[in-house]
Amino acid sequence: MSAGAMLARATRGVATGALRGVRVQHAQRLPALSALARYYAAKSYPSHTIITMPALSPTMTAGNIGTWQKQPGDTLAPGDVLVEIETDKAQMDFEFQEEGVLAKLLKESGEKDVAVGNPIAIMVEDAGDVEAFADFSVEDAGGNKDKPAADKKAGQEDINASEPPSSSSSTAPEPTPSSTPASSESESTGERLQTVLEREPAIAPAAKALALEKGIAIGSIKGSGPGGRITKQDVEKAKPAASSAPAATTSSGAAAPTYEDTPATSMRKTIAARLTQSMQQNPHYFVASSISVSKILKLRQALNASADGKYKLSVNDLLIKAVGVAARKVPAANSSWREEGGNVVIRQHNVVDVSVAVATPVGLMTPIVKNVTGSGLETISATIKDLGKRARDGKLKPEEYQGGTITISNMGMNDAIDRFTAVINPPQATIVAIGAVKKIAIPKESEDGSEGFEWDEQMVITASFDHKVVDGAVGGEFVRELKKVIESPLELML
Repeated sequence: MSAGAMLARATRGVATGALRGVRVQHAQRLPALSALARYYAAKSYPSHTIITMPALSPTMTAGNIGTWQKQPGDTLAPGDVLVEIETDKAQMDFEFQEEGVLAKLLKESGEKDVAVGNPIAIMVEDAGDVEAFADFSVEDAGGNKDKPAADKKAGQEDINASEPPSSSSSTAPEPTPSSTPASSESESTGERLQTVLEREPAIAPAAKALALEKGIAIGSIKGSGPGGRITKQDVEKAKPAASSAPAATTSSGAAAPTYEDTPATSMRKTIAARLTQSMQQNPHYFVASSISVSKILKLRQALNASADGKYKLSVNDLLIKAVGVAARKVPAANSSWREEGGNVVIRQHNVVDVSVAVATPVGLMTPIVKNVTGSGLETISATIKDLGKRARDGKLKPEEYQGGTITISNMGMNDAIDRFTAVINPPQATIVAIGAVKKIAIPKESEDGSEGFEWDEQMVITASFDHKVVDGAVGGEFVRELKKVIESPLELML
């Protein structure tokens, strides 16, 4: 039997769906069992195991090799992180679940676009066998295979898309040099491109967020964690650069550059491509309304006062519920445009799953509060607090941010924002943008006929609609129902 046939037989049935434990931004972990294949090369090598590039998401077809956490000769134990891998969605740790000894690295740090299933390392059971693999090559492991053609056509899903994109859609944009992986950048320099993981030191998500908050350059911090990882304590000890420092100059006396370029990560490139696609492929129109929130604020205050510490509702919790109620009354706004198998349909969803935009250190994510109309305010509040925290920590599972039916984006915590418009989250047809609460003087006529005014707390809500799915009159009806529910919040209880 040929070596290729033996590898095919040994790798038959290898699963790529073991996604429990994927750690986005060093938060969750990925079991390595699905990336192992027992193989005996045609040459005289001891018994060994081929470790292949794992699939870290349902649509991943290739990834970039980051920093190897283990080197040949190191012992591997269940739970050890073998290597960091970068996809278009995040930076992930590849955690091992078998015991053995790492014998050979077949891919170096910085290798780009390594197809899923390609050999990346060799493991043996006996440390005495490591030297036998000094000259072991990728060809000895069965060779590389090309990425599936579908990867070049459709790419991988965006981290903030409500669902993975469908490659069967006739409206999907053709790949361009700016939205698909390309090798022209490396050809211009003749050097291997570095991954984001190599350009930026290993750092915990919480530590990265703190560094951004304090204005401390990550490259200036010395990590004290395992493998030089920067911890939150390292950031707290570091001092921000003095803002009043004089401009730096070169040895010739010329002024140094007054800016700093940060290479865009694969995730940011994909987000950019998907948002551009949304604006190009979905004919947006916008409907805005000034809405009184005085009653809903009083309801929130009353409910929190009677909660006895069991929960603490936010304004956003009530607005999520209000969007769900309005979506049930105007179901066309809770619909999506679908192109599957050559057929075009408008899918009207019977359950309202609200995607909630959450800002994280690595980009915008939209965790989903499912079945909003069937859930109470206490449940919604607890769910969004849990999802929001795990989104910022990079611990969300794909099913927790893909599959929503309508989106809400709230910037009301920033009192400088009166109103804004948001980009639709495809394939959804509606996104609701929430501005800050403002006190507005409202004209009022007193009993004696004199004119005066009273103060009312209001916010501007702007809904963006996909005109392919939601006609203008229907969008206006949705906003009217949403205004009605917010201004008469007892309807939330119906």
